[in-house]
Amino acid sequence: MTYTLKVAGLERELPLCPVSDKLDIAAFIMFSDVELTIACARDILAKCPEFDVIVTAESKGIPLAYEAARQSGKNYVVARKSIKLYMTDPITVNVKSITTAAEQKLHLSKEDADKLAGKRVLILDDVISTGESLIAIEKLVEAAGGIIAAKAAVLAEGDAAERDDIVFLEKLPLFPKN
Repeated sequence: MTYTLKVAGLERELPLCPVSDKLDIAAFIMFSDVELTIACARDILAKCPEFDVIVTAESKGIPLAYEAARQSGKNYVVARKSIKLYMTDPITVNVKSITTAAEQKLHLSKEDADKLAGKRVLILDDVISTGESLIAIEKLVEAAGGIIAAKAAVLAEGDAAERDDIVFLEKLPLFPKN
């Protein structure tokens, strides 16, 4: 089973994947889809206010953040899922995502946090669903002293599409099972 998604002037067939006995979600994966990544970055940037730097969570938001950075000429920072050897004085927050079974942590090194301090930050991701990942990134940005300019994603899944505090291109439905 698939769901036909129309976004940024393109059409893609998304496979439906089980999250529980009662719910499937459509899997939206931008990895390796250069045409989709370019088009979505273009359309999101057109909807967002001025910003100084982009931040995204590892890993599915990275291609989009890179392309939005390339198109806008602004830099981007990645909130990492694990502390790397090069990271000094990391800031850490917990996150529970609908697409990952276990609770995760997101980390910013002092060097990346310094890139956000006093800057207007565009939080960018592929999909906003429960909003838990978004909350974690917001906490990281605030702890780093950044100013959130906007929170944006390609898709708003389920109830997230009713939020008025995010920028998104299209709604993505949930698929309850009978």
